Amino acid sequence: MASLKLIINELHYELLRKIAEGGMGVVYEAHQYGAGNFHKLVAIKLIREEYSSIQEFQKNFIGEARLVADLIHTNIVQTYHLGVVGGQHFMVMEFVNGVNVEQFIDRHRVLRRSIPVDFAVFIASRVARGLAYAHQKTDRSGHHLNIVHRDVNPKNVMLGYEGDVKLTDFGIAKAFNLMYNEEGKVIPGKDEYCSPEQASYAVTDARADLFSLGIVLSELLLGRNIFREDDRLLSRRNVLSMPIPRFRSLRPEIDEKLEVILHKTLERDRNRRYQSASELLTDLEIYLYSDRYGPTNEKLAVYLRELFDRPEPANARLSSEPSPVV
Repeated sequence: MASLKLIINELHYELLRKIAEGGMGVVYEAHQYGAGNFHKLVAIKLIREEYSSIQEFQKNFIGEARLVADLIHTNIVQTYHLGVVGGQHFMVMEFVNGVNVEQFIDRHRVLRRSIPVDFAVFIASRVARGLAYAHQKTDRSGHHLNIVHRDVNPKNVMLGYEGDVKLTDFGIAKAFNLMYNEEGKVIPGKDEYCSPEQASYAVTDARADLFSLGIVLSELLLGRNIFREDDRLLSRRNVLSMPIPRFRSLRPEIDEKLEVILHKTLERDRNRRYQSASELLTDLEIYLYSDRYGPTNEKLAVYLRELFDRPEPANARLSSEPSPVV
């Protein structure tokens, strides 16, 4: 792929390879260059060319950038810059050298291994930390933003090879005075990971993200999404009415304490669900650390390197044939 360089306000970016695709955008690993031989790996998200001229897509993309610009937290992928080149919007973000949770689950499936219970809970707890921060975020005037991610799923949780867990893609998130996906008319998020509120076209609040996180945790533990069907409508019906299983009967290593956490997270009545990500985080951390030395970022890093056969360092890729540059 021919090298392309993007220069905006003294910022030079080179796209190295495509790392993810979504309905609206494409994400590239990129190299940022600066003065004095400065260089840094970043991720660049571009609106697809065919959508660049559509105002609604531009509004969503710009809205996402505005929303996450001030979300600076170790468990959330950081956004550095929003720009336009040739009429095409792009967003410069933190590059996470690792895999997403979907790839993590798939790797275990290929190896016919179960994800250790403690690592599954640890990953969910770090996502809960990021959500707790985002849900409580205020603007510069102190007004609560009422952020709801609305798309917590395995593809949107990154696991860095250094052991970091980071939530990404707030592309369909809603916040006070910033919402372009109208609730009541559309279902934001993926059907098999949506909350009952989303599945029934109801207005969401932060508790919707906790139900979605409960689905992700159960999938980490079981290796499958309990609600997924080939038909989207059936997936939504399962979210709304399928009996929640007794997880211990599906995996004996799930003890009664974790069973209680899972069922409370997956309560369809949001008033009986966890009322905040902080409350869920507390229970997950008590489960992990109250009676033992539980998992850490460092332990997860060692596990990931073993699981994925110590992948080639990111810097080694820079000497290979160049791809695009933004």
